[in-house]
Amino acid sequence: MHIPDGFIAPQTYVPAYGFAGVLWAVGLRRLRRTLDPAAVPRLAVATAVAFALMMVTFPLPGGSTAHVSGVGMVAVLFGVWNSFLALSLVYMMQAFMLGDGGVTALPVNALAMGLAGSVAAVLTYRLLRRLPRLAGVFAAGWMGTVVPAVLVALVLGWQPHLAHDATGDPLFFPFSWNVTVPAVVLPHLLVGVADGMLAVMAWRVLGREEDS
Repeated sequence: MHIPDGFIAPQTYVPAYGFAGVLWAVGLRRLRRTLDPAAVPRLAVATAVAFALMMVTFPLPGGSTAHVSGVGMVAVLFGVWNSFLALSLVYMMQAFMLGDGGVTALPVNALAMGLAGSVAAVLTYRLLRRLPRLAGVFAAGWMGTVVPAVLVALVLGWQPHLAHDATGDPLFFPFSWNVTVPAVVLPHLLVGVADGMLAVMAWRVLGREEDS
């Protein structure tokens, strides 16, 4: 789901950078107070796994990519804030060092996947706590992929309506929601199954960090 440079208008990524910057600062201050040092090795392993998985991508016709993200895996293990910061670091490294995802689109990727995906995963896990635990973990992994896919599709489809020239031709991403929603969301309904299975396997191996 990484969005490349040239797809997002400044009207989107400038305020997104501002919002994400505030959340990064808040999250870092919170991290210093709350992160258990004993959890750092497990968080590092989960983050490295997510980094590696996101490098295996295939293109989608709506202008983005599909890949297993590990968002739900990191979120259910370590909580929303830790997941948001860890995944934001992954997106930064991929954008600045490897060119996987655009620098201008970095805050959109971080907010849609790292934040919204983590919130969706944790909320799903908590709402399904009456079910067998692994069922809730699987559902959290699935939601951690599908919710960001919906948000990325909506942001991309918004660009031609947001930024266009006097004749109505888009200045950035050219396709509207009738293309982006099915092209991005539908493949990720299946990718989410893989992410759910990944979350279950990670749960069994790494255990559960209660702080969220």
